Amino acid sequence: MPVALLALAIGAFGIGTTEFVMMGVLPEAAADFGVSIPSAGYLISGYALGVVVGAPLLTAAAVRLPRKTMLLAMMGLFTLGNTLFALSPNQEFGVAFRFLAGLPHGAFFGAGAVVASSLAKPGERAKAVSMMFLGLTLANVVGVPLGTLLGQKVGWRATFGVVAVIGLLAMAAIAKLVPHQGKPVEPSLRGELGAFRRPQVWLALAIVTFGLGGVFACLSYIAPMLTDVTGYSPSNVTLLLSLAGVGMTIGNILGGRLADKALMPSLYVSLFGLATVLAIFTITANGKVGAAVTIFFVGLAGFMIGPMMQARIMEKAGGTPSLVSAAVQSAFNIANSIGAYLGGLVIAGGFGLVAPNWVGASLAVLGLSLAVVSGGLDRREARLTPAMAS
Repeated sequence: MPVALLALAIGAFGIGTTEFVMMGVLPEAAADFGVSIPSAGYLISGYALGVVVGAPLLTAAAVRLPRKTMLLAMMGLFTLGNTLFALSPNQEFGVAFRFLAGLPHGAFFGAGAVVASSLAKPGERAKAVSMMFLGLTLANVVGVPLGTLLGQKVGWRATFGVVAVIGLLAMAAIAKLVPHQGKPVEPSLRGELGAFRRPQVWLALAIVTFGLGGVFACLSYIAPMLTDVTGYSPSNVTLLLSLAGVGMTIGNILGGRLADKALMPSLYVSLFGLATVLAIFTITANGKVGAAVTIFFVGLAGFMIGPMMQARIMEKAGGTPSLVSAAVQSAFNIANSIGAYLGGLVIAGGFGLVAPNWVGASLAVLGLSLAVVSGGLDRREARLTPAMAS
């Protein structure tokens, strides 16, 4: 694979670390700012809001930029946001700087996916995209646990200072390793927005939102589930989350390879597998070994979907992939919010800490149903094309 993918993976590693490590150092940040844990939770939602807002807006604003320039600009903004957050004087500034750090998230991945795809050989585009996202999944295996440990031992500000350094390293790697891309062919905001007139694009975004929403319904409440239901000590939860991260990493690699061979059949299998594993987790959560094995497969099945959907939406966008590719990251974070909200709803309703797994399984089934509809439209279009040609 092209060495330029390493530069993209470093950027993805930094983004993945800053997004998820906040959950690990939240108590330290709350104590430092003198606020409650729920109030400090705005540091997480502020970043997610930045992703949702920034993905379409920054991609649209920079539609005429060469994609290498776009990548450098987004990583520069990411580095600035994390640097300022590490220096935040209070909670209010902290939320604002987390929002700033989240703004370039989707635009970076959108441009990076297009660049990765363009560098790959025919038939290996989804694999190339998955190599970039490998940095994101490895962040859950390495970056988040180490960042959490650093935050607990030295302070949360040190964690985000290191994240800012990773951003600088990514900028240097992109400048050195990513070839000049030139401007997109006939760059046009109208053309990019035109891709959203295609039903298949909206179906793809809905599959991401609901399919991956199933993953987050489970993972958002995995810590109390593992301690209060399974019986693990809090110190072991970090190791189990790393196990989920290993599953995510393997799933990401497998998803990229399977998407290049048979995208839609592989997507059906992944979503069905995710629904099945989440349903099984309602039973295995009561035993330590079963829970550990199942959490690995939740990560594996869930993150097989990511590169498949990135490839799918770029295919359906035609010659204007940048904005819809960035929109996938908005859908990903909406999935995070929906899954967490619905999972919390059933817990608050008195259904227990295992209930979010049933919510996750239901969301995965909904994602599978939408995928079947999308595949049906493909077959209908294939039948109509020869008829129209004749």
